[in-house]
Amino acid sequence: MKQFNYIATLLVSLSACAGTDKASLTYETQATIAVPELAPSEQTPGYADSFAITDARVSYIPGLELLIFEQDVEGAAATFAPTPAGGIDGAPVLGYVFPTSLKPSAVGFGEVEGTLALALTSHPDFDDTPLWDESQDQDYANDGIVYHSHWVVLVSDDRAPAGLAVKQALGDDTLPPTAPMPMYLDSPGFTVLRSGNTVRVVVPVSRVGGNTNFNYDAVTALMRVDASGEVPLLKVESVYSNLSGDLSAPFAVEEVHLGAM
Repeated sequence: MKQFNYIATLLVSLSACAGTDKASLTYETQATIAVPELAPSEQTPGYADSFAITDARVSYIPGLELLIFEQDVEGAAATFAPTPAGGIDGAPVLGYVFPTSLKPSAVGFGEVEGTLALALTSHPDFDDTPLWDESQDQDYANDGIVYHSHWVVLVSDDRAPAGLAVKQALGDDTLPPTAPMPMYLDSPGFTVLRSGNTVRVVVPVSRVGGNTNFNYDAVTALMRVDASGEVPLLKVESVYSNLSGDLSAPFAVEEVHLGAM
């Protein structure tokens, strides 16, 4: 796949401020749009480290009303995409996922039970973000391989190998207008960036109903589409890493402030 040289500059580096218990954003790092390479198998050198989580953060910047979601891994983040299956049925999906304590209704899913998560995913078999051109090549239908963002509602489901799946939608379910499939999965268009061992995405506070006080966790996983007609449509096949160790989402959003530029 064509490689891209687009560079996005983002204020992301956190440091402790002297004399205060609040963190500060003090300098810039450069991050590239997350265009990965295909991984022939899970034994590909560097693959395991790319999904081994070492740390995660969700930072709230009150001056800009932004939330920055970040995951750090042992290897290079967001550098691998799954090997295509050749069609939607059986298509693999790789993801860096942030389960949260936010209600699904905060992002337009209505009053439904389940865990709202922000998932940064790559799946070369299909494109499910028709409004967004992540690769910036003027083709809106070829970007599934590029890491991109989804809101999903996760539920326990013993039909999934890892016991979790994206909640299936019925005819009368409330889904956002940018939901591309009949399940609780939305395509909000937040650009996914990578820099070294960190993958991140910036979310306006207004896009989560103004919520800045919530808990989160960090997970990396392999998911798979089941288009056979059996539900659920998207199942979690393998959990590679989980920061908390028990999916308990014990971590709280940290307020940070812009430092001297």
